[in-house]
Amino acid sequence: MKVETSSKETNLEDHSYYNNRELSWLDFNYRVLEEAMDRRNALLERYKFLAIFSSNLDEFFMVRVAGLLDQIKAGFNRPENKAGLTPSEQLAAISKITHQLIAKQDQTYLHELTPQLAKEKVKILSIVELHVGDLFFLENLFDEQLFPVLTPMAIDAYRPFPALLNRSLNLAIVIGEKNNAQPSFDKMAIVQVPSTIKRYIELPSKKGERFFVLLEEVISHFIHKLFIGFQVISVTPFRITRNADLTIHEDEAEDLLLEIEEELKKRKWGSTVRLEVQSDSHDKRVIDFLMEELEIHHNDVYFAKAPLDLTFLFSFYKTVQETHEHLAEATYIPQPPRDLIEEKDIFVKALEHDVFFHHPYESFVPIVDFISQAADDPDVLAIKQTLYRVSGNSPIIKSLERAAENGKQVTVLVELKARFDEKNNVQWAKELEKAGCHVIYGMTHLKIHSKITLVVRRKKGKIERFVHLGTGNYNDATARIYTDMGIITTDEKIGIDATNFFNYLSGHMEKPHYEHLIVSPFDIRDKFFELIDQEISYHKQFGNGYIIAKMNSLTDKKIIMKFYEASNAGVKIDLIVRGVCCLRPGVKNVSENIRVRSIVGTFLEHTRIYGFHHNGDKKVFLSSADLMTRNMENRVEILFPILNNEIKQRIYKSIELMLADNVKAREQEASGHYHYVQRKEDEIEVNSQHLLCEMAYHARKSEIHENKSVHDLKQKIVRFGSLSITGLKKLYKSKS
Repeated sequence: MKVETSSKETNLEDHSYYNNRELSWLDFNYRVLEEAMDRRNALLERYKFLAIFSSNLDEFFMVRVAGLLDQIKAGFNRPENKAGLTPSEQLAAISKITHQLIAKQDQTYLHELTPQLAKEKVKILSIVELHVGDLFFLENLFDEQLFPVLTPMAIDAYRPFPALLNRSLNLAIVIGEKNNAQPSFDKMAIVQVPSTIKRYIELPSKKGERFFVLLEEVISHFIHKLFIGFQVISVTPFRITRNADLTIHEDEAEDLLLEIEEELKKRKWGSTVRLEVQSDSHDKRVIDFLMEELEIHHNDVYFAKAPLDLTFLFSFYKTVQETHEHLAEATYIPQPPRDLIEEKDIFVKALEHDVFFHHPYESFVPIVDFISQAADDPDVLAIKQTLYRVSGNSPIIKSLERAAENGKQVTVLVELKARFDEKNNVQWAKELEKAGCHVIYGMTHLKIHSKITLVVRRKKGKIERFVHLGTGNYNDATARIYTDMGIITTDEKIGIDATNFFNYLSGHMEKPHYEHLIVSPFDIRDKFFELIDQEISYHKQFGNGYIIAKMNSLTDKKIIMKFYEASNAGVKIDLIVRGVCCLRPGVKNVSENIRVRSIVGTFLEHTRIYGFHHNGDKKVFLSSADLMTRNMENRVEILFPILNNEIKQRIYKSIELMLADNVKAREQEASGHYHYVQRKEDEIEVNSQHLLCEMAYHARKSEIHENKSVHDLKQKIVRFGSLSITGLKKLYKSKS
């Protein structure tokens, strides 16, 4: 595509105008690491972000790096179509950046967080720091609880290198003859650190003190007890990451449920893509041996000074919080949705007007109650729902089962191919079928990522359709930490669209015509092209073109090029992209009118919002879809319009607040790198997530107490656009 500019034609295919997807993701994970480095965050919150950083990196290697390695093994080494990097070039860049990130992780854990936690009399001690009493305590614990669980796996001519589980922590032990003054590297064994035992062991200590030692250190110290008659020469802690991307043969599968169960078994044993080693205690001979056995390159070996696998900090956070609550972030309690404060019956309210939800600022409980109430309502005839990821003990699943037992028609689409939730979803599919629900497993070669529920009720002989549409999963656990939006509507056309949508998924019919819903594959991208073209046209007439889009990731090249076209036409574009962004803003003659920012904070930004100014006739859409090629072409997604003007205004107010954020927001430079938004000297700090919490809290208070001062506060919150940031901050300086 070429775009006419005032001076010359710009070739939008130029690789320098795009960020590579994988490197952009690493930049995002660095922003997560920055939260661990940010001294404004509570100390335990910073530990939690280290755990998130580590967990993110695991998934990145298991899927994205594994995919690049597969391409090279298959002889495919052509450049990707945006930044123009070959798989080999991407892997080299990933290795270089990741080694730098691990060094920053070590610095943060060892030299920033550990000393601060020590000041609070909480320490994870090295076993060499312990006194005799602690060692005696640990030896007894080792003999009684650890020794019976451990299994030394010798490696020799008769016992080959063992199959090690994905993401397992192991110890490589070199042993020699006990009386040999110069033992040779001729005997070796592997001991897996048991994942069923807590990673850290608390030591007996004085009141007010809490001291811990890591499980692998305890095992290493007493490992000689497993090798009686030999001397332990070295112990090297290491961890492997395997290719965990499933290969589903949908065309040949007679039963997709069985096919996925078989593939899940293979996931544990995929090819090795990363080797992590404890740098302070490694034996070079062991590393060389492991590299040969695991068939990996030295660039795939990562040495860490901090403990391996920092995901254990998730539980460590909670353990320390029990006695040191002042070190944790204040817990925010989601408030009742503003639209439901006066009327608790969600069905009654939805018949009056659309009901809007903004999680986690507003509670997810009404969505759970919506399904539960429908399950027990004798007038409800049918419930239809898509499920992508649900919680471990999902109340929504229980309600659907109860609805089927109550004789209602219950249809549930359980997406078996939801990455890393396949096992849970297979289990839920079986349980729902057993309860009498009609379970659909998805569609061939497509993932069903839509978030929609349809409840059909007959009241006084008249059919009523209640439709919930959202940007996030039906997961009551993640709804407390993910930001998402949704509506419940009884709009007749949306109700008919929802009916056609489910019939399309469950039966044999051509793709239906929808009045309001826009459904991928392909239709969402086509709709975006139409809306952007309209915005360009309005701008040429009125000079006020403006697009705002908020999403998790932006990778689809065709949509990026369309944004570039709009920018060159003069349309102002604000993009709030939490994670991967392949678009580069601020490039002359390409994206001068585009700003890109990312917000990484207490909550995981998950809402997908798309707004178009249209000369004042604002169009606002919410969606399950990010602007990624997979969402446009390989998934069934829903983009839905917000028809209620008051809800439109509320959504725009929240976006304006995010665009004013100067605490957790970073902006992307034309180079593709990010920096914190710079706050001017006279500017007050604006943390959008914290302020949205306060707005939800005060909105509730204003509904409960209809006195003038609180009512005025409510009005000011509603009119946020006309309220200065300084004035807004003063309103929320202290909680009621």
